[in-house]
Amino acid sequence: MGSHEAKAQAFYGAVIHSLSTPGHDLEILPAALLIVEAQGVITAFHKDVKPGEVGSLIDTATTTLHYLSPSQFIIPGFIDTHNHAPQWAQRGLGQGQHILDWLSAITFPNEGRFRDPSHAQRIYSSAIDGFLRQGITTASYYGSIHPEATNILADLCLAKGQRAFVGKCNMTRNSPDYYRDASVEQSLRDTESCITHIRKIDPEGKLLKHVLTPRFAISCDAECLAGLGQIAAKNPDLPIQTHFNEAEQEITATRELFPQFSSEADLYDHYGLLTKRSILAHCCYMAPHEFDKLKELQCGVAHCPISNMTVGGGFMAAPIREFLNRGIKVGLGTDSGGGFSSSMLDAIRQAMIASHAREVESKGRDNGLKIAEAFYLATLGGAEVCCLEDKVGNFEGGKEFDALVVDWQRDGVMTIVEEEDELGTVFEKFVMTGDDRNIVRVLVKGMVVREVKI
Repeated sequence: MGSHEAKAQAFYGAVIHSLSTPGHDLEILPAALLIVEAQGVITAFHKDVKPGEVGSLIDTATTTLHYLSPSQFIIPGFIDTHNHAPQWAQRGLGQGQHILDWLSAITFPNEGRFRDPSHAQRIYSSAIDGFLRQGITTASYYGSIHPEATNILADLCLAKGQRAFVGKCNMTRNSPDYYRDASVEQSLRDTESCITHIRKIDPEGKLLKHVLTPRFAISCDAECLAGLGQIAAKNPDLPIQTHFNEAEQEITATRELFPQFSSEADLYDHYGLLTKRSILAHCCYMAPHEFDKLKELQCGVAHCPISNMTVGGGFMAAPIREFLNRGIKVGLGTDSGGGFSSSMLDAIRQAMIASHAREVESKGRDNGLKIAEAFYLATLGGAEVCCLEDKVGNFEGGKEFDALVVDWQRDGVMTIVEEEDELGTVFEKFVMTGDDRNIVRVLVKGMVVREVKI
């Protein structure tokens, strides 16, 4: 549909989303009406509408009305706060290796291949399609070190309609010659060029932003971190992402390189890289003062429960309950190649498993996550981490309509739905046993970006 033909839309049926409440409660609505203007913004959300009332609440001449079937419900699109796009082709490899060994043996050789633009085009196209299929409407992507490949990733996200942060990885040391920026100066110039490219192709930032991406302190000279901090200060709209306290091997190596800092929080803060816009992946090992600093600076945590327990040598359940109790922003990340699955549904399940392991380890101090809380992390929590909570994450009026239409009748492995099941029970069955086969339509800003023909 061309923009000159765009019409408002209305969606009538079951709707489930997280509320902006301290308990992250679910709102489960069997008969709701969502009205979305032509530009993709939610203008009205009627929460209890009888079928005969629908026509009186919309202008049928200017609005396309979509009736959900009895087996369908709408949820917000998933928000992936930590995703390595180049690792799409290495998913599942190197499980059980320690982080630095895994990077050397598996990841750097794979990511080095993105110096070839045709390789980047092929893998990134497949990756974005795959993530959209799994309902990820927003992703914070690490690219490779290559500016041309990073620009290709941004181009494809825009063309395919995915909301995305796209970052050129900065790596100036402690990686092979074939996979290292030529110099600090070149690394920063390439970063600036990628920022310029995204602002050129999406000047209003409707879908895309560049995200400053020092891979981690181990791979960056002090001058590189300082330069990125200066770019961050000059560009207050840009998010920042890095790995943070991921594994003991990584923490030890960081302290050896930066002995003047007592913690990674102090290190990144010193270089101007801890702000409200910072997305810190993993955060498995936290010193007491680091909790305080993250709260003070309003940083966000990208919790990656699958990779935390399978790759990196951490094998550690991150202290998510303590983050939440302290009011620190938390979202979920698939970490793409860093685990066994790129599914946000699997990330939700693993987050619950990891939290219950943490509960046992803490002798009941850290309560495990409930389904409502884990779902919040995958949607509204992720939006808060990315500072997008005013745009997406749930269906509050004025937000943009990023949504998934779920159908429990699709062929697959989801637990069978019985006649007496209430909507909340059906939702629980989908979250715990459904998969991408149950996601029949994916919308970003009200536009269908993926649809299964029924």
